[in-house]
Amino acid sequence: MATEQWFVGPLPQGPGETPPPGDLEPGAPHCGDPSWSTPPDRPADPADLEPKDAQGPLPEAPASTPSPEPLTPGPGPTPPSLPLDTMFSPITEQLHYLLKKADDFQSYLLYSRDRVQKEQLAKAMPTFLKMCEPYFLYLEAAARSVPPIYGALQELVRKGLLEISQQLTLRLEQLVLMYASFGFVDLEETDPLSISCFFCGRFSISSSHEVSIFRYCAPAAYTASRFPRYLYKKMRWNLETTPEPSSRGQDSHVDYYFLCYRDTWEDTGKNPANSCAQIQKLWSIGRWVPLGPVDDDLYSWILCPQPPGDYQQLLTIGFEEPSHMLATDLLVQILTGQAGTARPPSAAGASAWAAQGS
Repeated sequence: MATEQWFVGPLPQGPGETPPPGDLEPGAPHCGDPSWSTPPDRPADPADLEPKDAQGPLPEAPASTPSPEPLTPGPGPTPPSLPLDTMFSPITEQLHYLLKKADDFQSYLLYSRDRVQKEQLAKAMPTFLKMCEPYFLYLEAAARSVPPIYGALQELVRKGLLEISQQLTLRLEQLVLMYASFGFVDLEETDPLSISCFFCGRFSISSSHEVSIFRYCAPAAYTASRFPRYLYKKMRWNLETTPEPSSRGQDSHVDYYFLCYRDTWEDTGKNPANSCAQIQKLWSIGRWVPLGPVDDDLYSWILCPQPPGDYQQLLTIGFEEPSHMLATDLLVQILTGQAGTARPPSAAGASAWAAQGS
């Protein structure tokens, strides 16, 4: 399975990249931006770029001929815009391919009677998640990175890319949980061979700040020592800061942010049997605060069974879990609010979520 070609076609070309006319199907009209019309399996032929009717160099104008006045462009027809469905076609094809692979993993688990085969597929699960990473990288970087690359269509394209990323993320989470329910996958974070979380993309919010996204397949205790108590994490973001070239004496470092919920019923000691499960969880976004080791040397870290840390709550969301896409939107608002200009969220309800934490 790992030897198959995972990408059925190239990802969309950037603006201004035009395929050669020879790559168009016979009789196909030229669109205003034909960069999405290039068949993925036909490379451009340099010979097709040469004009067919050229007989030689054009004659030069006589030296005495005055230069013509520049013509004022008239109101010509506006090139037709490419439909969003056409623009997203290569991206959705890749999504369907990965979803089909996930369906194959699920079918073997549910219908195969060969336990050895199921165990082999469970061992291949990390490889499959790894093969999805380039696709996540493209989706999140194209949708969120600064500066935007789609101009006036940025918000529409951005929302579409993030919805695709969220769809694949939830499908992979469901698949891992299903294998875990059959005992073929371990979700315990302290086990180095477990699949407690997986990578969901990376994007930049400035020239020196990059954010990596990870999602926990099942809510996990904030730390293995269960401190702070009753706190469980669902997403993690690694904020990687690289010093500017002009900055001397500064090293790169990583800060960790989490989407967590606090089990309010555990905290109060009440019995949740007769209550709504939704209102038991108070969701928030916070930052990992390291509490040690005190000595900043290698031996202190080796001798420390687990580095202690606390949770600095930055935003209270409420009793409803935010979507995968909205949670990252809220984190971007927090980060850009601290360091620069905030970008508009991709969901209309993000401001309402943020207002609950104020």
